[in-house]
Amino acid sequence: MLAELSADGRLAVRALAEKLHISRTNAYARLERLMAEGVITGFGARIDPRRAGLGTSAYIMVTVEQTSWRTMATDLHEIPYVDHVALVGGDFDILLLVRTPDNTTLRDVVLERLQALEGVRSTRTWLIFEELPGSVL
Repeated sequence: MLAELSADGRLAVRALAEKLHISRTNAYARLERLMAEGVITGFGARIDPRRAGLGTSAYIMVTVEQTSWRTMATDLHEIPYVDHVALVGGDFDILLLVRTPDNTTLRDVVLERLQALEGVRSTRTWLIFEELPGSVL
């Protein structure tokens, strides 16, 4: 069920039941359970960043002062063009996915907004040349 809904979140329950070879009642019950348990957290559209005017994407690795990571998450979500924030373990502390209209805007995000945050010790930017389609569950 998750694979089918990941491929097409607009799939009607009737069509979903047919694809899974189960009754509509069973499909409704399974779907309701997955939503109640928080496995399915919502439905949305997949956006092509380039066609939406966000042609420059980059991963930014951020090293922060150890006492600042707790407050950093809120600040990072307020920076325009930040698409994803992950606290990670390893050589750096935070991994960001940033999508901007162009390199000039990316430069401003990194140098003017991100590095100006209190607690940021260093950043490393990796441009994304091409994104491959993701796999479905």
